[in-house]
Amino acid sequence: MITFIVKSMKERQRSLDALRGLAILGMILSGSIAFGDVLPGWMYHAQVPPPDHVFDPSKPGITWVDLVFPFFLFSMGAAFPQVIRQPISLQALPNLLWVAFRRFGLLLFFALFTQHFKAWVLSDQPQLREQIHSLVAFGLLFIVLYEWKSIASSRVRLGLRLIALLVSIGWMTQMHYAKGTDFDLYRSDIIIVVLANMALFGTIIYGLTQNRPWVRIGILPLIMAVFLASKQDGWVKDFYSFHAIGPFSFDWAYKFYFLKYLFIVIPGMFAGEWLIRLRTEEVRTSRHSIGSAALGLLLIVWNLYGLYTRQLGLNVVGSVLILALQYWLIRQAGSVALRRLFEAGAYLLMLGLCFESLEGGIKKDPSNYSYYFVCSGLAFTALIVFEGFQDRFLLSKAVRFLGLQGQNPMVAYVAGNLVVLPIMTILSVKSHWDSMNQNAWMGFAKGLIFTGLVALITYLFVKRRWFWRT
Repeated sequence: MITFIVKSMKERQRSLDALRGLAILGMILSGSIAFGDVLPGWMYHAQVPPPDHVFDPSKPGITWVDLVFPFFLFSMGAAFPQVIRQPISLQALPNLLWVAFRRFGLLLFFALFTQHFKAWVLSDQPQLREQIHSLVAFGLLFIVLYEWKSIASSRVRLGLRLIALLVSIGWMTQMHYAKGTDFDLYRSDIIIVVLANMALFGTIIYGLTQNRPWVRIGILPLIMAVFLASKQDGWVKDFYSFHAIGPFSFDWAYKFYFLKYLFIVIPGMFAGEWLIRLRTEEVRTSRHSIGSAALGLLLIVWNLYGLYTRQLGLNVVGSVLILALQYWLIRQAGSVALRRLFEAGAYLLMLGLCFESLEGGIKKDPSNYSYYFVCSGLAFTALIVFEGFQDRFLLSKAVRFLGLQGQNPMVAYVAGNLVVLPIMTILSVKSHWDSMNQNAWMGFAKGLIFTGLVALITYLFVKRRWFWRT
């Protein structure tokens, strides 16, 4: 058997939870601020600039918004060592595959169900009925994903969740939606579909390479080779394009194209292993750790500024200087695991900056190798930032707040669309919230209000220990 361990609150990796919480709240904030010409371009995806927010794939650069999804992917990779704690034997392989495909299936259901039950998907002009449907959908998700530890019988728990799952699927497939459409497998949340693929392949990869990290690294050049060779006719192109068996197409659930994000998830696996080791070490002096954390924060901001404004030479020089000083401080701290986090992050960041001129510059969409490596490097840096700040007076409160959000990310991800917006509409306050597009301050406050309400719901769920798991 494979042992999958859910850590207690005290045993959890606070820095990893904080990174995940930062990513999920960043997603919510970026999607709820005012759109148009109210806020500057660096408040949105670099390839979807204001005022029209029309996708421009030729525009290079990244903003903070472009970091939130890779940070979440990275934290997913770092979580695998936290929950898969025993080497995988041949006898345990079926259990590993069961866990991987179960998570894959539940996340695909999550992607389809949450997308279909957004009020504006249910109707062109959503009324009270559609708002109530969204709230009921949230309740069904609670039954499906909550662990129900208060129920002693595992069979009763499984039966309850299975019945709720079947009711949800039946309701979703029989509903009629906006513009007279019916249920559609291609109407899904693409972010969750990508996460489902990463959960599937990430679980299998980590389970089989726990004691073979070189194999884990070796997978990445193979993926790169498939992407490069798929541009020419041949069996690699056929393999890359494989998403149908006869008349049955499954490209709504899987595409080889999604595996590009393993360039972020697999480095995260190493981070998760080093975080476990870090818990057994002692940092020699607090001023060195907090100093390296402050420099890490500066490094992230510096690269966002340099890559967005396209001051590429200055960005490289400044990054090298910051990394050199940060390395000196980390060596003084005396932590082997912290040094490994730094070395991996520094290497990936510089590798990404070397790739920067390829394919017209760093871009999230269409994503390229510079994007994967830079974001992975900055994710390692973010972990160092949270490690240094987590026990430092007021900064520790911020880390704890983000960590609480990161402990229940599935609730945070859907609470806005399935709870906050329906309640706003029912209470007739949504129109006032929608009107907050008059200037930059109000446009940003609009996002803060929405994100704060989602954070409050997530906080209450965590305090009640109502965790959603796949």
